[in-house]
Amino acid sequence: MTTATPLTNNTQVSVNVTIKSQEQNLYQSSGAIIAAIVVGVIIIFTAVLLILKTYNRRTRVRRELEPKASKLAVPPPLGHGSAGTARQPSVTFVPVDIHPQSR
Repeated sequence: MTTATPLTNNTQVSVNVTIKSQEQNLYQSSGAIIAAIVVGVIIIFTAVLLILKTYNRRTRVRRELEPKASKLAVPPPLGHGSAGTARQPSVTFVPVDIHPQSR
């Protein structure tokens, strides 16, 4: 009586190898995806910083080139939105004519 050797060992080994290689491929591809996302975020962050830097430089140059008198000529904004700003008190002097009554 001869018994046939079961083929399950060979098939299990080949199935395990394919499953492991698929898992390894998934881990590698997920690592590549995460690395691509990190690089993309770094590039976007750098671009935003450069845009802000050039905007800041332009506004500073524009501010320095403005005439100084134009800032003084503009009155402070008054209205409903400026409740938090303190108003400087203004004193108005109205001369009163004082005439001695002659009788």
